[in-house]
Amino acid sequence: MMDIFSITSEKLQDNRMIRVYTPKDYRLTDKQYPVLYIHDGQNVFRNDTAIGGMSLELEHYLDINNLDIIVVAIDQNSKERKNEYCPWRNGAYSKQFLENKTTSFGSNGASYIQFIVQELKPYIDKTYPTQESHAAMAGISLGGLITLYAACIYPHIFTNIILFSAGFYANQEKIEELIDTTDLSVLTSLYMDCGTSEAGSNSTTSHEFLVSNQRVAKKLNRKCSVVTFNILEGEKHNYLSFQKRVPELFSFLQNEVLL
Repeated sequence: MMDIFSITSEKLQDNRMIRVYTPKDYRLTDKQYPVLYIHDGQNVFRNDTAIGGMSLELEHYLDINNLDIIVVAIDQNSKERKNEYCPWRNGAYSKQFLENKTTSFGSNGASYIQFIVQELKPYIDKTYPTQESHAAMAGISLGGLITLYAACIYPHIFTNIILFSAGFYANQEKIEELIDTTDLSVLTSLYMDCGTSEAGSNSTTSHEFLVSNQRVAKKLNRKCSVVTFNILEGEKHNYLSFQKRVPELFSFLQNEVLL
């Protein structure tokens, strides 16, 4: 089942579209479900709503596999995506990835995560039969950056983290500093991956994108023992590639104690 609604946010000063997938029989049982929060909501469930026409096709995957989980997809604000998914202004490290070296973006990530923690999650927990202490978060590209930020700021809330081809480069310096000063020992699982051809085969940008992820993975491994980092040979930065990794979004469920 799919619920689609708009929620008014004081933190963001706008209305945000939310898409919630629930198990087919959730109204007929007394189960409580873990919740996966995921960004770029338009691109999560169906191709006909996806920017660019290709999504993760998660609705189809969940229908087939009958997983006991609620998935909350948060639509992006296309004009504010870079600002909301980057906690800080982009630093010097990011310049090598940008055609316009003077481009400046970011710094509204804290408000975006506060919206999820203080406004959206309480609503979801009140409205749906959730396991309040079993929340996961997933993100792709810059959505991966803001997901890791959320894990560092609220590790006791988002205990399972999934990052696909994370765009750490935008805030590389700051996210590394944050990892260094954060206790991540409470995390239950952290999955991350990166393709070797994110920006195309044998390109300098692809190499540097991978290096960016490797740097973060190395720091994370020093902070907690539950990190899985997969380097995916030949995989690119597109939804055809991201679709292949959908099972990893739910790999943490095998370690969860479901009620």
